[in-house]
Amino acid sequence: MKFRIILFQVLLFTASISFAQTFYGFDADTVKAQRFDMGKMWTFENPPINYFQEEYGFTPSKQWLEKMQKSALKFGGGCSASFISEDGLIMTNHHCVRGMLPTVQYENENILKDGFYAKEFSEERRVPNLQVEQLLFIKDISDEVHQSMSEGKSDTEKIGLRQKKIDELKTKFSKEYPDLVFKVISLYNGGKYSLYGYKVYDDIRLVFVPELFVAKLGGDYDNFTYPRYGLDCAFLRAYENDKPIKSNFYFKWNTDGVVENQPVFVVGNPGRTDRINTMAQIEFERDVRYPMMVKTLKDLYKIYEELVYDSNAEDFKLIARLYSIGNALKVYEGTYKGLLDPFLIARKKDFEKQFRNAVISNPELNKKYGNIWEELAQLRNEARKSTNKIFAFSINGFYSPQYLLMASKLVGLIDDFKNKKIAKEKFDSLLTAVYPSDLNHQLQKKLLLVQLKIWQDNLSAESEIIKNLIGNNPVEKAAEKILSESHFTSKEKFDELIRKSPEEILNSDDPFIYFIKNTKDELQKLLDENKVRNQREEILNQMLGEALYAVYGDAIPPDATGTLRLADGIVKGYDYNGTRAPIKTTFYGALDRYYSFDKKFPFNLPSYWENLPDEFDLSTPLNFVSTNDIIGGNSGSAVLNINAEVVGLAFDGNIESLPNNFIFTTEANRTVSVSALGMIEAIRDLYKAEKLSDEIISGKRK
Repeated sequence: MKFRIILFQVLLFTASISFAQTFYGFDADTVKAQRFDMGKMWTFENPPINYFQEEYGFTPSKQWLEKMQKSALKFGGGCSASFISEDGLIMTNHHCVRGMLPTVQYENENILKDGFYAKEFSEERRVPNLQVEQLLFIKDISDEVHQSMSEGKSDTEKIGLRQKKIDELKTKFSKEYPDLVFKVISLYNGGKYSLYGYKVYDDIRLVFVPELFVAKLGGDYDNFTYPRYGLDCAFLRAYENDKPIKSNFYFKWNTDGVVENQPVFVVGNPGRTDRINTMAQIEFERDVRYPMMVKTLKDLYKIYEELVYDSNAEDFKLIARLYSIGNALKVYEGTYKGLLDPFLIARKKDFEKQFRNAVISNPELNKKYGNIWEELAQLRNEARKSTNKIFAFSINGFYSPQYLLMASKLVGLIDDFKNKKIAKEKFDSLLTAVYPSDLNHQLQKKLLLVQLKIWQDNLSAESEIIKNLIGNNPVEKAAEKILSESHFTSKEKFDELIRKSPEEILNSDDPFIYFIKNTKDELQKLLDENKVRNQREEILNQMLGEALYAVYGDAIPPDATGTLRLADGIVKGYDYNGTRAPIKTTFYGALDRYYSFDKKFPFNLPSYWENLPDEFDLSTPLNFVSTNDIIGGNSGSAVLNINAEVVGLAFDGNIESLPNNFIFTTEANRTVSVSALGMIEAIRDLYKAEKLSDEIISGKRK
């Protein structure tokens, strides 16, 4: 089945090129790459000072760049933030703290539902396991790392020598700067390496968040859309020695708002882009990985959507889970559609053609890098043979039923016991602990259907797994049979199973144990082969980055690496759906969404929105759009004017921005931000958080 799917996708893409040539009136062979197709995520090592002067008539000073760098923060595991007062006040997105809120609430509180505001320092609540990182030190270490790698004879040896040199440098500078934590960052896929030193704050306390439905009005329907009406903001504070820190670097607040064509800068930590990838790598993503993930996420989203509506949208943990899955689905589906766009692909092909020609025409570069594209194509073609099977045989806590995870743990424990890695007493206690205390069997049944569809879509009909666990049955019937035969569907049946000997457990007729036993050896073989392939591709990707830098230098910024970048753009509307998107929306629009959708989830607002305070000005800008280059990880980034003042808070992109992973465009691709004016209006006049609003405006706690 998978081969028919891939063939259909190739035929569809070929047909789309032909359709584009006739219907849209362009010849794919004449499409040219654009100047900023590789993006505008500039590093602080090499800010494009001349370009800023050329584009905006503005030359950033060293002081301006230092303020941009040191006021910005990396927030938690995957967001951005910034200091906005000398007393350690931090601004980020609501969705960046959404999953943490239950950890700070007291009994009978529901912060996701009701929001939170601490009037006094003493009321601010420490968020467990949260830290922010402030980038204070940058050093280019490319020569040291490349020289070390050059001494290796194999890919494995090169990678080992690279890590050894990285560890040496981190140790050396940690001794010189004991207050900093050092990380080595690979830029241009390893074409360059930078050593970053971070000041880490690990006592972070919650100050203010609005309610979930105010922060994310419209839920997944409005996610990655514009016009938008979300107050997606959160404010926290950094402490040291149980006192708010004093920061020399923070962004001041702007109260003038934004106007069309105004230059704005986003400073944050974009997670990852793959714009440097070759066409062979891009086509692999298009034909194999993205369709695989889109289908699974659609099935998963449907499950959680049903659960949310079954709970009358009152289970906020379920809603948060639904929003996370919905966000991932839109990212994958939007990127996949971009990968099927013949015009965007034609632009990528033209860039690769120009890049390759530049390498080939230079004898020195051609000798060193000329074979990269062919070898990467060969590796990706090899990967096509096993990727679907690896996906089908792998178990993932994100979408797999707990029954499979339990079976995997059980088989693993028995293997360890048989190999004398654990004693009998410990083995018995570990067996008992395999079964979770709060298993939701209704959810597991639904997840089993997702897993069966993954097997069905990614394995051939001749696979023993398909024959024995699904056969010719519909997945619903196959699921019923599996559940009726399994020992994992109740604690009593599981306890009965583990009272048997290890051999009897392994030879039981449980279908989940059968799956683990009959896939684990082949899966490990496939993963080992994939590891060797990935190591070679890692070296080739580094060579590709070296070649890119040799040809283009700093004119092209490196792909996103989850580290600090500066992205320029302008405030600008765009054409969509037969009309024009305005540069800004207002609170009136939020109220309109509430009433237009009959106050129903996910357009429901707290009841007080029907009786708003007189001083709350609904005409205040709430969200706005700009042409800045962002991607996942930029959530919580400050949006700043030329004076380095906060005019907004980036929280999303529009639908048109989703192909950003592999190409940056400016025609309709937009960053969506919460307006600085909207945040202060809500905090001061809607939530009556006067001490917070005063601190935001003045830059210090009075």
